[in-house]
Amino acid sequence: MQKPRTPRPREAASVMLLDRSAGGVRVLVGRRNKAHVFMPDLHVFPGGRRDRDDHRLAWNGDIHPAVLARLKTACGPRASESRLRAIALAALRELHEEASIAIGARGCGNTTLPFLPDLTNLRYMARAITPPGHPRRFDTHFFALFTDEAGVEPGDIRDSQELEDLRWIDVNDVSAVRMPDITGIILGDLRASLQSDASLPFGRPVPFYYTRHGRFVRDLL
Repeated sequence: MQKPRTPRPREAASVMLLDRSAGGVRVLVGRRNKAHVFMPDLHVFPGGRRDRDDHRLAWNGDIHPAVLARLKTACGPRASESRLRAIALAALRELHEEASIAIGARGCGNTTLPFLPDLTNLRYMARAITPPGHPRRFDTHFFALFTDEAGVEPGDIRDSQELEDLRWIDVNDVSAVRMPDITGIILGDLRASLQSDASLPFGRPVPFYYTRHGRFVRDLL
């Protein structure tokens, strides 16, 4: 009997939206609906797969050159700037769809978004590929963004069909929610980065998590 085919990972993007207005640092998470095939009933960062037309989105405020360079390292020298920028655009599109947060100037310019995405303040923080054995697999690029830099009011978040129970949690205490293992690992990397330099400098090395010959691997990009 033939083994079922392992699905190919689909490119995705996610945002760790960070609120430092109260002294510490909080991150936004929401619970995936229990009807989801992938990671149901667990709290995750807003995000989702890159759509085919994300590279067509108009934007206002380009991605930082150091972030673009790290994405190029991650995706390979043949990856076009348009594709790399589309990954970041997907992250902000998903943030809006799942939490009603618009990063950028509201107004015309896109048929699918009511704002022009501003990629300026995104930090590239991690990449992770879902291991084989899952019904769906993603090659996810994780970004961080401070609310004060992006002009976001923490109280403006709204639940969606994709993410319920949206809440801000202390990055040092996530005991109130259930998360996938990889989400907890990437939060650990975020804590270490904040302790090293609370401003999260652009262009720092990016951890990359994947499975090789059944072994969980962490590399740096």
